[in-house]
Amino acid sequence: MSLIVDTFGRTVEYLRLSVTDRCDFRCVYCMSEDPCFLDREQVLSLEELAWIGQAFTELGVKKIRLTGGEPLVRSDCDQLVSLLGKLPGLQELSMTTNGSRLTKFADKMHQSGLNRLNISLDTLKPERFTELTRKGKLDRVIAGIDAAKAAGFKRIKVNAVILRGQNDDEVLDLIEFCRTRELDIAFIEEMPLGIIDERKQSRHCSSDEVKAIIEQRYPLMLSNKRTGGPARYYTMAGSAIHVGFISPHSNNFCHECNRVRVTVEGRLLLCLGNENSVDLKAIVRQYPGDISRLKQAIITAIKLKPKEHHFGGEDDTQILRFMNTTGG
Repeated sequence: MSLIVDTFGRTVEYLRLSVTDRCDFRCVYCMSEDPCFLDREQVLSLEELAWIGQAFTELGVKKIRLTGGEPLVRSDCDQLVSLLGKLPGLQELSMTTNGSRLTKFADKMHQSGLNRLNISLDTLKPERFTELTRKGKLDRVIAGIDAAKAAGFKRIKVNAVILRGQNDDEVLDLIEFCRTRELDIAFIEEMPLGIIDERKQSRHCSSDEVKAIIEQRYPLMLSNKRTGGPARYYTMAGSAIHVGFISPHSNNFCHECNRVRVTVEGRLLLCLGNENSVDLKAIVRQYPGDISRLKQAIITAIKLKPKEHHFGGEDDTQILRFMNTTGG
């Protein structure tokens, strides 16, 4: 039973733990073109990350997802996977990755105890892929997906951010790609983080619009599939895959939020769309080994978790941190 319950009665059982703010891509919806990365001393060590993971699992967290930036640019990430995978009570250890390094690391991660992979893929057109990621190569990501399947990962999900006028013409192509490779897919509305300009505001594409495109070819049936995250899943005839929609704009899911994030510099973010946070790094470094103090800080911090986020309105708070510093 989780001991982390906020003032609105929501139980926190899911931690997204960022291992780096660095990435080998520069995706347009995730970071600026010329990002300024953290210095090494500002970043949590593997041992500190594992210690925070232990505190959360002892408080009842059952699922940890490793995020970035791109987690696999931290080449010793498999050691963290091994440490976290041994934590009693942890039922699932997963990772969100851009897939570019999976040909090198898929086997190692699977053997170290990683259970699931989410792989970002927004387009199947090589030139467009390089444009959206600013420097990525599509063939490396597709090779990484195939390497992950060959390594034995049974639960692989593609994440696609659909942007109006940029890749909304590929929704059905992405569906066919996932049907062929037997991959689940989640379509994600763009998160309005970072510096918002007119170009960003005009490219929003809602989950309902994406769903309507898919149903031109494949009628969707609501599924009872639950992964502990915010996606609502559907199935379609002739395939075992699930199609999910994550809709922070059009279908607010705050009332059932069961997750928090810890950034790589140790900030406990209590809501993606608010700046409420607590500095866990300060506690870990000032009181090394005192897990009781760390757990009490987490329990106290959860009381600051807001009721909901507010995305999209003119009067709403603008979140200036980019997704790579937030933790995907």
